[in-house]
Amino acid sequence: MSGFLLLAELAAIAIVFAGLPLAYLWTRPAYNFFQKLNWVLVFMTFDLIVFGAFTRLTDSGLGCPDWPGCYGTSNPWHAIGEIQLAEANMPTGPVTVIKAWIEMIHRYLAMTVGALILIQVSMAWSKLRTLGKKPLLGSLGLLVLVCIQGAFGAWTVTLKLQPIIVTIHLMLALVLLACLTKYAQQGWEEKASPAFQMKPLSAKLLLLATVSLIIQIFLGAWVSTNYAVLACPDFPTCLGTFWPETAWQEGFTLWRQLGLNAQGESISPVALQTIHWAHRIFAVVAIAALSLLGVSALQLSNTALSGMGRIARLLLGLLILQALTGISNVVFQWPLFAALMHTAGSAALVFCLVRLSQWSSWVAPIHIKMVKSL
Repeated sequence: MSGFLLLAELAAIAIVFAGLPLAYLWTRPAYNFFQKLNWVLVFMTFDLIVFGAFTRLTDSGLGCPDWPGCYGTSNPWHAIGEIQLAEANMPTGPVTVIKAWIEMIHRYLAMTVGALILIQVSMAWSKLRTLGKKPLLGSLGLLVLVCIQGAFGAWTVTLKLQPIIVTIHLMLALVLLACLTKYAQQGWEEKASPAFQMKPLSAKLLLLATVSLIIQIFLGAWVSTNYAVLACPDFPTCLGTFWPETAWQEGFTLWRQLGLNAQGESISPVALQTIHWAHRIFAVVAIAALSLLGVSALQLSNTALSGMGRIARLLLGLLILQALTGISNVVFQWPLFAALMHTAGSAALVFCLVRLSQWSSWVAPIHIKMVKSL
């Protein structure tokens, strides 16, 4: 299949996939269409992150070993011969019919998000006179970000799941989710509520929680992309001790191939357990910072700011979920459901922090625009 025809078919698939949520939006009476589209993009990106985790956890990242198509075609059906041949030669290898479909569905979902952002840009452009430049500039920034994310998706395949590339791919997905949430909660076409006095959420506390979460998510992604989840097979200790042998330089050399160290040799078990242990130890710091933020938000919430109370309760509940799913990954030997829930919980925590930011002291305490909660 020629490159132009392949891109045309993939574009058609993206349009069909994007048409489904757009058709749904027309049936919903709440909000205006532009605001509904913004929140649907948040929802779709969250789903994309979870399905990306499913793709990685089922070892389907190389189910189609080329990009953007599958063996030069737009879907695995057109490449069934090549896929079956690869599967016959290596039945437990990275290429199987099921893995090819999982990988391509992940790409279809990514293209759908990109198509919806293009529609968001066009709508922001059409509202330039009424809304000003900020929505358009923000939407263009989202478009640039999703293109960068797509590039890392391509490199994930072409560089054969190199850990740092896969990790950055996940981190950028969470950045995209955060930016989309921030964009959606602006309520561009909503009228500001009457002014009221409030004691805002501490920006310093929010910053501490955000930095802690970013570091912890990076460490978790580094564990997952290096397949180090079971390097410490017991809990709460690691190989029976609270301070196992470590190899920090080997474990945290970022630019290297999957399963290899910087010298091109097989990465040592000690390096893998170092990666795992770093994530587990820093979890204490992240949970403490996020819990402090959640409790503070609960204490500040009141009737006028009931939305902050709901998000704070969700944040604290997610922390419990993260602790339970993290422990389950070790105790039950990395079950798929627990691993997926752990990734979903991380994305949901990012969502909560962005939502709480609208009540922080970074925002003026008077004339705050009240945004409807999902």
